Amino acid sequence: MAIVKPFKAVRPTRAIVGLVAARPYQSYTVDERESRMDYNPYSFLHIVNPGYKYAQEVTGNERYKLVKNRYLEFKEDGVFIQDEKPSFYVYKIVNRHGQEFNGIIAATSAEDYERDVIKKHEDTIAKREQTFKTYLKTVGFNAEPVLLTYPDNTVISDIIKEVQKGYAEFEFTMTYRDTHYLWKVDDEVILAKIEDEFATMETIYIADGHHRSSSSYLLYKDLKDKNPNHNGTESYNFFMSYLIPESDLVIHEFNRLVKDLNGLSKEAFLIKLDENFRIENRGQIPYNPSKPHHFSMYLDGEFYSLYLRKANYTFKTALDKLDAQLLYNTILKPILGIDDLRKNNRIDYANGRHEMITIKSSVDSGDYKVGFGMCPSNVHQMKQIADEGLKMPPKSTYILPKLRSAITIYEY
Repeated sequence: MAIVKPFKAVRPTRAIVGLVAARPYQSYTVDERESRMDYNPYSFLHIVNPGYKYAQEVTGNERYKLVKNRYLEFKEDGVFIQDEKPSFYVYKIVNRHGQEFNGIIAATSAEDYERDVIKKHEDTIAKREQTFKTYLKTVGFNAEPVLLTYPDNTVISDIIKEVQKGYAEFEFTMTYRDTHYLWKVDDEVILAKIEDEFATMETIYIADGHHRSSSSYLLYKDLKDKNPNHNGTESYNFFMSYLIPESDLVIHEFNRLVKDLNGLSKEAFLIKLDENFRIENRGQIPYNPSKPHHFSMYLDGEFYSLYLRKANYTFKTALDKLDAQLLYNTILKPILGIDDLRKNNRIDYANGRHEMITIKSSVDSGDYKVGFGMCPSNVHQMKQIADEGLKMPPKSTYILPKLRSAITIYEY
């Protein structure tokens, strides 16, 4: 039974929401961030990069305190206002490729995270969890929702379609040419229908935002333990999420780039690959794999197809069938000597939206020796791995939609 609640969002005013909303802070280069802040006083980047005001880099707790100050200044200046009634927010994104995503921004339960009603498919890094928990505790708000997915549901779908017939609170297009629409839902009858429908779901799944959700859970435990009057209704019992149906989720692969062959010659490397793969040299013709357990490889100016010799590989779990895990088990670890994918600096990743052209360019530049491409995983695999209590390797999925910060804000 999933607990999904309406909340009183803090939002930019309609006139400037397109100026306020921003991509995640880390996705900008330094030059991009500074350019946006130089010419846009309303950008949310001013809040999360508070040292800009003094032309100085600020880090740690000092930065967090200044982030809170900038946020309060934006509220005092009327850039942000808080809704008076708890609401759900129907949110639609249409990206530059015409892909459409429809869902609901809501408060989801930290207790559900603890009870595994909200299921995970990726490991998190403890240091990052603690850092973001401290950030949330200091600043008192979260501006980017966790992306959750749920089984397609006719009742919720019909409600979303009906709401979208009305007046949109927001409608704006970003410089990336993705268009955003937001409708506020505060009718108590509709709120109850949405809550009741989510309550029928045994599980919902994290698609993107594992560190945000885990940090929110740690904050919940911390504040709960320190509150002698805890009753379960406090804002820290929940975290902001964007819930979309499984059919709306788009999953791309992350391809792999490796800087060297672990001391092997090209010929010796190919011989080792032959133990587990049928190899075909495709020459200059780019090859993109078309089915699971088929891989593309770019090495020394040539493309290769690698087909798994299934007689040599045993599938025991859902994770074993995942191409990212298979590549690790058969090539990255035993041949190329990459044990820890999170810490090894010999491996990098390129999202599969650009297919093998990025891999070719990166290897041809000399920065990498070999690149591997694979088919994307799917929602069924992601759910099956989560249901078995297993975790995907890092950078196994590049998931759309990618959300913007500060369209709705959740206060603790």
